[in-house]
Amino acid sequence: MSPSGRGFGVAAGLDPDVAGPLAERCAELGYQSLWSNDTPIAQGLETVASFADAAPEIELGVTLAIDRHSPEAIAADVERLALNPERLWLAVGAGHSKRALTTMREALARCREALPGFRIVLAAMGPKMCALAGAEYDGCFFNWMTPEFAAGARESVDTGAARAQRQAPPVFGYVRTAVGDDADTRLAKEEAFYRDYHDGYRRHFARLDRPVGTVGVAAADGDAAQGSLRPYDEVLDVTVVRALASARVEAMTALAEAAAPAG
Repeated sequence: MSPSGRGFGVAAGLDPDVAGPLAERCAELGYQSLWSNDTPIAQGLETVASFADAAPEIELGVTLAIDRHSPEAIAADVERLALNPERLWLAVGAGHSKRALTTMREALARCREALPGFRIVLAAMGPKMCALAGAEYDGCFFNWMTPEFAAGARESVDTGAARAQRQAPPVFGYVRTAVGDDADTRLAKEEAFYRDYHDGYRRHFARLDRPVGTVGVAAADGDAAQGSLRPYDEVLDVTVVRALASARVEAMTALAEAAAPAG
């Protein structure tokens, strides 16, 4: 069965004393999965391990750059942290690789060898990368998209799958989400950083052609957040609410409650 619903995501490095209660609350709220995006200064799998211990019934996911983490190193970390492959989605991206498409086409074989039985997802933004995900990977993970752009990217995933004569894999996506009086500022600050992070992001935001601070959700309250998230739910199999909140239990759980799945 393909995954569906909403996930909740944070940047790697969240204190375990925050990650644990947050995971428990997200499970109570009905989130389908918990995600951590790896960063140059913190290990995404470490944060995922904190989630795993606190909420054993929920699925887990991590986004990693293949130029920082080889498949063999990922496998060693998964074993060290005793993470269950049946619960884990591994989303790998090209990072700063010069020949991103070739890198990710070649990386899959190494991932399959080093991580047998794992669900390997391709972090993709451009149409060729999305088509590769559809043709060969176990899923596709979008980042920094509007609902309209995500719909077009999903068509590329489906096209890749059709050409490979296979069923289209599930599509996930981070949706940066901030709620409260400073929501606009939080989203604009996060987005401004990524717009100039590397050439791949520069090209992506040029294709989006949207003003800074408009790609994601900046909402005054929970009702407004839900209204902005629904168009993503219509396009993605799993909308991952990527939290833009201070790294405290109260702030993180308040955002999780505001953006919680219906029902």
